[in-house]
Amino acid sequence: MQKGIHPMYREATVHCACGNSFKTRTTVGEISVDICGACHPFFTGTQKIIDTEGRVERFKKKYAKKDK
Repeated sequence: MQKGIHPMYREATVHCACGNSFKTRTTVGEISVDICGACHPFFTGTQKIIDTEGRVERFKKKYAKKDK
């Protein structure tokens, strides 16, 4: 590797909107994110649906399986 052309690769802290923070290494510096692995629905198993005007309920009602 040539000297003097590569950016500094240093330790940085990532801060999430949920309050979680962890350390990683980056060339950017401090990082602020909206969603992390501690609050992402895929990793937590929870689903957050923002229902406006009852759209979700109408969809569930329309496509619900009917018991015979």
